[in-house]
Amino acid sequence: MSKIKTLLKLFIVMFKIGLFTFGGGYAMIAVIEREFVERKKWLEHDEFMDIIAIAESTPGPLAINSATFVGYKRCGVLGSVFATLGVVLPSFIIIYIISLFFDQFLSLTWVRYAFGGIRVCVAYLILSAGIKMFKKLKKSPFNLIMTSICVCSFLGLTLFAVDFSSILFILIGGLVGVTVYLISLIKDNNKSKKEGKE
Repeated sequence: MSKIKTLLKLFIVMFKIGLFTFGGGYAMIAVIEREFVERKKWLEHDEFMDIIAIAESTPGPLAINSATFVGYKRCGVLGSVFATLGVVLPSFIIIYIISLFFDQFLSLTWVRYAFGGIRVCVAYLILSAGIKMFKKLKKSPFNLIMTSICVCSFLGLTLFAVDFSSILFILIGGLVGVTVYLISLIKDNNKSKKEGKE
């Protein structure tokens, strides 16, 4: 019985996130964190950061990937199914209804203005999620250097209107992270060998 309750709770929470969060996965980050880390205590903050990194670096939308992961962590495969359905259904239903009246819908003046306002709010949500994640990021030299490089690169590429895929940023970041890890591993091995000889 408790598993059914957990599955329903997962579905309801994800449905709410999917229903009230505009702007896709990035805008959902702050809401997902508030629900799962702060309110429900289903995840630790470090776990949440790992989920975002994994969800962003695997194929598929960030919100769906993170919902699937959280659902699996809570209730296995069924949890994944319920959480993923919960986050997807609101968008599917709303888009389906809009598609039935798409031309009439977009021709309404107030709808155009509403979308303009929503765009501003989405930009704010994404920025605030990024700032919040940065504040909680461990301030190691590697993290600070990588963050600075990414921010400067994005600003430079945006200012000069250079088309550069964000996927490449993720892949480069992952490659740099693995390289730094391997170098530190080699250094630790060499250090332990020297200490063993002494």
